[in-house]
Amino acid sequence: MERRQNYSRKREAILKIVQGTKVHPSAEWVYHELKPSYPDLSLGTVYRNLSQFKNDGVIVSVGTVNGQERFDGATYPHSHFVCDKCGCVLDVEDSSCGNACAEISERYGVTAERCDVVFRGTCAACEKKERKA
Repeated sequence: MERRQNYSRKREAILKIVQGTKVHPSAEWVYHELKPSYPDLSLGTVYRNLSQFKNDGVIVSVGTVNGQERFDGATYPHSHFVCDKCGCVLDVEDSSCGNACAEISERYGVTAERCDVVFRGTCAACEKKERKA
């Protein structure tokens, strides 16, 4: 019985940390953040729970950045910007995704429910570093 309770607390902590951060974390980031509070937490547990949360639609995958899948706890329609230099992921608040879904639905006779747009380039911090160099 106690084991199930610990599992539930870990699962809740994993979801809470993903939904409570703007860094668009990887499984490894979540693991390192939670490990001090949950010494028996395994990276496999984090991966399994993130996969289940993604399947349940309570988090979304932003895609693979620098070899690691990154997640977002904000599931409302929005786009992302990924820096090709440092790998930071930023939310891009833009209503064009909703408009694109409606347009694609009408044009092709389908029901487009979601639009995933990822912009890539160089973030402001990396631009600043380059100018100083």
